[in-house]
Amino acid sequence: MKEVAMMGEQIQIARKSRGWSLEFLSAQIGRAVTKQALHKYEQGKDAPGSAVLLKLSEAFGVGIDYFFRDPAVAIQLGELHCRKRTSVGARKLAQITAQAKEAIEARLAIESLFPAERFPKFKIPPPDKRRVTTLEDVETVAMEVRKSLNLGLDAIENMTELLEDIGVKVFQWAGNEAGFDGFACWANDSIPVIVTRSSLPGDRQRSNLAHELGHLIMEVSPSVDSEKAAKRFSAAFLVPKPTAQSELSSARKKLALPELQQLKKKYGMSMQQWIYRAKDLGIISPALAQQYFMFFRRSHSHKEEPGAAIPPEKSTRFGRIALQAVSEGILSPARAAELTGLPLQEFRPSPLSAET
Repeated sequence: MKEVAMMGEQIQIARKSRGWSLEFLSAQIGRAVTKQALHKYEQGKDAPGSAVLLKLSEAFGVGIDYFFRDPAVAIQLGELHCRKRTSVGARKLAQITAQAKEAIEARLAIESLFPAERFPKFKIPPPDKRRVTTLEDVETVAMEVRKSLNLGLDAIENMTELLEDIGVKVFQWAGNEAGFDGFACWANDSIPVIVTRSSLPGDRQRSNLAHELGHLIMEVSPSVDSEKAAKRFSAAFLVPKPTAQSELSSARKKLALPELQQLKKKYGMSMQQWIYRAKDLGIISPALAQQYFMFFRRSHSHKEEPGAAIPPEKSTRFGRIALQAVSEGILSPARAAELTGLPLQEFRPSPLSAET
């Protein structure tokens, strides 16, 4: 019965990841199977026969193997840390979560083909090094995390690659819902997961990734607003306090927009987040910061800042691992294409590999 339950969960994940209702799925397979029967399959109360599985695989555009998941790579996503401004509906959030689950299990399936030590395990500082009882504590935690990762005080070139290099599973959702930026959670209570919207500008994307990393790492006291703490962590992790003080120097009565544009380009952090950073560190007054924010809103540039945009970050790690698995003969090109969602030709042998 365990196999039946897992098969049912795969059917449900495939349906939800596409945003389909049971009725719509039934219609997709010609109503040969009622939505009541589909519900029983998803609940593990009944097992579909081979003919139904074939219809389901055609409707979802996946191979039959999709429904027979390896228990070793099965995951359950824990409580989501969603941004308070997230305004997507429950069905859309379920769709995003299902897609993230599919993607992460696919990555784990490929990683399972290699020795376990091939991939990094996420390590965080001990509890006493990540405890937050005031917002000022966030600065110390961010520095501690940077120290544990040997990052120094320089700009982070690629946040997505950094997170994946330390064992975080980053899923870049390809949708375009304006009310969704991302969320963080733990899979199987041990695998850190961060979901972000791939269509966001690079500076906003990087800010979100650091924000969600803060949620995963910090132990925030009930007396502290966890969202404010994560927001502070985002800026403190991207631009540590000594770096910000070096770039902006001492107390200022003005920040020039060209200066903020240059800092945005150098550190991949938005102009507005730099203003928050300067305010939080006492470099500019809250009143001056408010003037700048009012300027951005009056000029309608609070969502699209003036100057060159930071391009979105793209993750290539999963594709590279899949290519390696294919080249080593432990994964077929067809299976690699199915797991990664990349075109089959990406995994076909090149003339160079044929000669060698």
